[in-house]
Amino acid sequence: MRMRCLTVIAGTICLLVLSLFALPSALFAAKLLEVPVKGMVTLVDLGAKKCIPCKMMAPILEKLEKVYAGRAAVVFLDVWEDPKPASRFGIRGIPTQIFFDKQGREVYRHEGFLSEAAIVQQLKEMGVK
Repeated sequence: MRMRCLTVIAGTICLLVLSLFALPSALFAAKLLEVPVKGMVTLVDLGAKKCIPCKMMAPILEKLEKVYAGRAAVVFLDVWEDPKPASRFGIRGIPTQIFFDKQGREVYRHEGFLSEAAIVQQLKEMGVK
């Protein structure tokens, strides 16, 4: 009985550990399917956590995500961790920023570092206040 209990506990622990590794990729897949965000102006930044210009943009994107919460979506997709978004959006270099209107149509695309001021200007041009 004791051995059976230990086996059940070990199996449960294994499942928990596996779910910790499976969950982030499942969340990422769901996030990718929802880009651009329905009914909301969306900025998608396709880059990589280890790319230098991408690292420079990270704090800007984090700030703008908070500033524009509820008014515009700011989404980062790491194409080195998962290359599918690079193919889906047809990017040629990173970082690439793609702006989508509320209907999900691409409005503007930029390759390389994009300053906070330039992002804010583009969002204003798209009607985001």
